[in-house]
Order: sequence, then C-alpha cells, then structure tokens
Amino acid sequence: MSEPQVVASRYAAGGAAAADRGRLWRAAVKWPMYAVAVMPVLLAAGWRLGQGLGLRFDQLLLFLLAAVLLLAWENLANDVFDADTGVDTHGKPHSVVNLTGRRDRVLGLANGCLLLGLALMALVALRSSAVVLLLVLLCCGLGYLYQGPPFRLGYRGLGEPLCWLAFGPCATAAALLALAPAGEGGGGVPWGAALVLGSGPAVATSLVLFCSHFHQVEEDAAHGKRSPVVRLGTQRAAALVPWFVASALALQWAPVLLGWWPITALLGAIGLPPARALIQFLGDHHHRPERLVGSKFLALRFQALNGLGLACGLALGPWLTALAGR
Repeated sequence: MSEPQVVASRYAAGGAAAADRGRLWRAAVKWPMYAVAVMPVLLAAGWRLGQGLGLRFDQLLLFLLAAVLLLAWENLANDVFDADTGVDTHGKPHSVVNLTGRRDRVLGLANGCLLLGLALMALVALRSSAVVLLLVLLCCGLGYLYQGPPFRLGYRGLGEPLCWLAFGPCATAAALLALAPAGEGGGGVPWGAALVLGSGPAVATSLVLFCSHFHQVEEDAAHGKRSPVVRLGTQRAAALVPWFVASALALQWAPVLLGWWPITALLGAIGLPPARALIQFLGDHHHRPERLVGSKFLALRFQALNGLGLACGLALGPWLTALAGR
C-alpha cells in the first residue's frame, strides 16, 4: 500500500472511531429521557389551565430546569453506582464512566447537578410553598433508594414501583403546588388531584424503565441485578407490556368517563401507535438482546406523546366548551 493510501486509511479509521464515539456520547446523554423529568409539571400546567386556575409561567420554567438537572443527577449517579457493581462493564459502552474512565469526575458532575437542581427547587418553594422542596427531596430519596448503596432496591426488582411513586403522585403534587398563584389554598398537599392526574402517566414512565432491562438480561443476572425482566424472563415480561399500556390509558380515561375531565383529555391516545409498535416489537424479538435496546425508546415515545396529549387535552377542554356554546 502506498503512503497516501496508508494515510487515507488512517483518516478513515479515525473518522469511523470518532463517529462511533459520537454515537456513544449521544446515547450517554440520553436527551429523549428528559421527557420523563418534565412531564409531571407539564401535566400540572395543563390541569390548572383546564380548571380555570391561575398558572405562574416563571415557576413553570424554573421547575422544568430543576427537574432536568435532577434527572441528570440520577442518570449520572446511576452510571457511577452501576460501575461500582460491574454491571455496566461490558453491556453498556455508552456509560459516562466507561466513556471517560473517570468515576470521580462523573460523581462530581452528578452531585453538582443535584445541588443546582435542589437550589432551583428551593427557589421555587420559596416563591410558593416549603412543601414543594420536601416533596422533591422525597422524589430524590426514592431515586437514591433505587440505585444507591447500600439500598440498591432496583437490584431487587423494585425500581418500577419507586419510579411510579416519584414521577407520579409525589412529583405531580409538588408541581401543582409550585404553579399555584401566591396565596392560593392553605398550603396542604393536593394528594387527591395529584393521584388522579399523575397515576396514568407514571405507569407510562415506569414502562420506560421496565423496557430498559430487556437488552441486558444476561449482564444483570450475572451481577445480581434481579430486575423484573430477569425474574420473569423476556417472553413473560414482554407479555406484560400490553397491561402497562392498558393500565396507563385506563387511569387517564376513567376521569373522563366520570365527568371529572373534559373529553379532550382522550388526546393522550396519540401515544397508541408507538405503544402498538412496542408490543409488536417485543413480541417478535424478545429473545434477541442485540435488537432490544430500541424497545426503551419506543416506550419513551409512548410516554412522551401520551403525556403531552393528556396535558394539551386538559388545557384545551374549556376552550372547546366555550366554542361549542357559541
């Protein structure tokens, strides 16, 4: 091979390596995953608009930013804690710890995101109710129980219930309080509204976590991580996915049937196409781990479209009622 050909081949190899590394970094950042962080406050905003209640947009923006930072903490800390157990050594090349080789720096960045996120939430609480910060601290505590030592409850198959609690009633209650105009209400936690509003979307969020286990069953089992998919096996776990979808939608449609929400709340059904694709995909390929990494993103598409549809439907209800009455 001539010298120009050697140089060209080296450049090509370097370009391919750079492209692979860029792809791994995009997977590590997990930007689509932040739909789960912002959904509780978007749902709270849609519900308040639909109820004809006031909405503080400055609080909404602060809550959104803080929620993104707190989920960044959880993702980065999860990489660190999984690196400690070795579960990500071979099965997760896009782990930030694996990409950087610097556990200490990743942990420092995670803690920085946590502190900044909590500082912003403290500002939100200062401008609304101290209970907001307490609820967010509870959500963070649930996140730590899921992944952090010595608890690591996610290794015992309890990640999905913890996810439902954190992203459902707890985060939704905090958001409802944070968005209320100053002086509204007596400062109590709106558990009833938060439970009705947050339960269905939180099931969709838990489905994202559930689907993230399918492609790493062997690695998880080898390192003692007894996720629900490890416990059930991929075939039986895949058969549960339609029940996740049905439960999420049933919990959203029941308030419509009871007359609590406008019929426009059924817009959450725009998430059905990716849900159907997810069910078909897992049914066909549950035994092929090399293909299953995509199941998490189908679940995430269902979660995002379903939640946004519900939030918009709740907000649009009074507008459409007013137009119909003209």
